Amino acid sequence: MSDNMDLMTKIVSLCKRRGFIFPGSEIYGGLAGTWDYGLLGVELKNNIKNAWWKKFVHQRDDMAGIESAILMNTKIWMASGHVDEFVDPMIDCKSCKSRFRADHLMEGKYGEIKTIAGKPACPICGKTELTEARMFNMMFKTYIGPVEETSHLVYLRPENAQGIFVNFKNVLDTARQKLPFGIAQIGRVFRNEITPGDFIFRTREFELMEFEYFVAPEKWQEYFEIWLKEIAGWLDFLGLDKKKIRYTEIPKEERAHYSERTIDIEYQFPFGTKELCAIAYRTDYDLKRHMEFSGKDLTYFDEETGKRFIPHVIEPTFGLDRAFLAVIAEAYKEEEVKEGETRVVLQLPKQLAPVKVAVFPLLANKPQLVEKAREIYKLLKAANNLTVAWDDRGNIGKRYYSQDEIGTPYCITVDFQTLEDDTVTVRDRDTMKQKRMKIENLKDYLIF
Repeated sequence: MSDNMDLMTKIVSLCKRRGFIFPGSEIYGGLAGTWDYGLLGVELKNNIKNAWWKKFVHQRDDMAGIESAILMNTKIWMASGHVDEFVDPMIDCKSCKSRFRADHLMEGKYGEIKTIAGKPACPICGKTELTEARMFNMMFKTYIGPVEETSHLVYLRPENAQGIFVNFKNVLDTARQKLPFGIAQIGRVFRNEITPGDFIFRTREFELMEFEYFVAPEKWQEYFEIWLKEIAGWLDFLGLDKKKIRYTEIPKEERAHYSERTIDIEYQFPFGTKELCAIAYRTDYDLKRHMEFSGKDLTYFDEETGKRFIPHVIEPTFGLDRAFLAVIAEAYKEEEVKEGETRVVLQLPKQLAPVKVAVFPLLANKPQLVEKAREIYKLLKAANNLTVAWDDRGNIGKRYYSQDEIGTPYCITVDFQTLEDDTVTVRDRDTMKQKRMKIENLKDYLIF
């Protein structure tokens, strides 16, 4: 475990040092459970997001995408059950004011439970002044209007799903879809986690990529298995080692209030095997509840059978931030290049790399090389799907290792031979092998 935690420390350090992720509100001492994505982090995050949208929306005829509001009518959360059911048990330490999830405390997730005179001790200060467990609703509250009155109370959404359910009829009428079909959304959600932690794994503000797939009631098992296979294909695209992935069937007593079946897909992070994404069978719970609370008809008419019914729902949910962390953890490698010399390399899937290619002049103090390298830089920068970096700092070896560390698949070096025959050196990140190539062939070679 110590080696794994040492690896996690290295990953966190690299993320800050190279501009992937910064602590939120850092110059003011930070804010627990919040993180900011830097110049490279936002590129990697967007690449994951765009790849997900392409796979699950653009490449399918049975999926429509939406973007619903973060703030919604409070009755939506009453109908969905979140006001009553979206709770965790919480325990406070009266002495040091630390706060814990009661179930995590009892499971030893904060460290081994110690007792003094038969009473459990606080894992932070060691005193036995713990409160009784009480239920804590994890939805963030805010108010619409100038006065904080209960009538104006609203919540920041804790999931994207309800924005999809309340738009079911709108999408059905405008997209003219027939069952089975899905509605997808990527969006920011908010949960007032009692104990955020493990870097960006558990935070209070994060992004979910999810869709609700509407099916006839008798078809749910068939499509549940189909989407399990599709999820496996997505994880393979992210480059995750199959040996580090575990499928966990969630027992009835641990499932969410709306679920008749849930499988958590877990990944072996450096800090332990934790949930990466999940798939749930939500039955007709949500549409039925919204019909009851809104009085609107959310049924579906099947023209082939002549029957009208409430569709059932399969819900695959993907945490974008957790996918980001898994991709970084999987890609991080330390390799001995030669005796006494080690390089850090992020072997990211090339389609996801924040920078696709870097362009170097061999020597920064030779105007002819710099001018030629700038021409190539501008040529590639104008190409579609290519994020290009310019680097003329230090010697060429340090530049290569610097690009390896952020996962850049290819480096192009302009040298004196380039001035003679219009060829450049192209170096591969993973093999470190180099080949000479005509400048005119670069765009065709660098296809992602």
